[in-house]
Amino acid sequence: MKLITAIIKPFKLEEVRQSLDSIGITGMTITEVKGFGRQKGHTELYRGAEYVIDFLPKIKIEIAVSTDQSDAVIDAITKSASTGKIGDGKIFISSLEKVIRIRTGEVDQDAI
Repeated sequence: MKLITAIIKPFKLEEVRQSLDSIGITGMTITEVKGFGRQKGHTELYRGAEYVIDFLPKIKIEIAVSTDQSDAVIDAITKSASTGKIGDGKIFISSLEKVIRIRTGEVDQDAI
C-alpha cells in the first residue's frame, strides 16, 4: 500500500478530483496549505506599500491506495495538475505499513 501526497495549485483541485474519480479513486483528504519552492513567493502592492508574500496558497491531497493503483493515480495527478509553469507542485509517495478502518476494524487493503 502507498500513501500519495500531492501539493498542487488551488485552482487545479477540481480537475485533479475529476481525474481521480474517473479512475475509481473516491477517497482522499484535502488540506489548504501554504508554501514555496523555486518560485519563492512574490511581491504585492497594498495601499502604496510594497510587501513580500513568501508563502503561496497550495492544496495538499493525500490518498491511500494499493500498490498496483499507485502508478495510475500518479499519472492522473500529473496530467491534470500540470500547467507547464513553475509552481505546479510535487508528488510524494510513501509506503504504508498498516491501515485500519476505525468503524469496522478492517485492516490494510480492506480498510482502503
